[in-house]
Amino acid sequence: MGGANEERAGWKQRCARELIEYWITVAYLACFFGAFAWYRRLVLAEYRIAYLNYGVAVVEALVLAKVILVGDALRLGRGLEDKPLIVPALYKAFVFTLFVGVFKLLESTLSGLLHGNGLAGGIHELLSKGVYELLAACLVTFFAFVPFFGFKELGRVLGRSNIRGLLFRKRPAGEPALSSKPQG
Repeated sequence: MGGANEERAGWKQRCARELIEYWITVAYLACFFGAFAWYRRLVLAEYRIAYLNYGVAVVEALVLAKVILVGDALRLGRGLEDKPLIVPALYKAFVFTLFVGVFKLLESTLSGLLHGNGLAGGIHELLSKGVYELLAACLVTFFAFVPFFGFKELGRVLGRSNIRGLLFRKRPAGEPALSSKPQG
């Protein structure tokens, strides 16, 4: 009977950890994509063109955070953990950018099917944005993922609690950034 309680507690902790990770990812991506939405708005304002699609950044962040969790569950981008940290960070950024591209392709084809346009209609809808728009979206996604996976790799190597401590805990002056004593 004790084993069932421990299993349930472990399951709850894993769910809580994944939910926290999801919302941290959403916050990061929303800020990143929101900055690009503001950039687009300010560039277009120069030509007196209104741009008010700020909600797209939040929706995109919500969807991409879930795609990242699915990709993590599928163990995408694994295999280079023994290399210098920049290598797995860039590799994961590239692999997950491709995964997001495949997801967007599947999403648009399903949308085409649901709206009665067929597979070709969904793909046409995706391609109707234009090659430059699609390339720009891939570039923005890739460069959003580089620091994201860089911090994840740092957390993997140094420990998440050490990274949190470095970023969010106040240290007395003169104390080294990373100490050899374990943190609680």
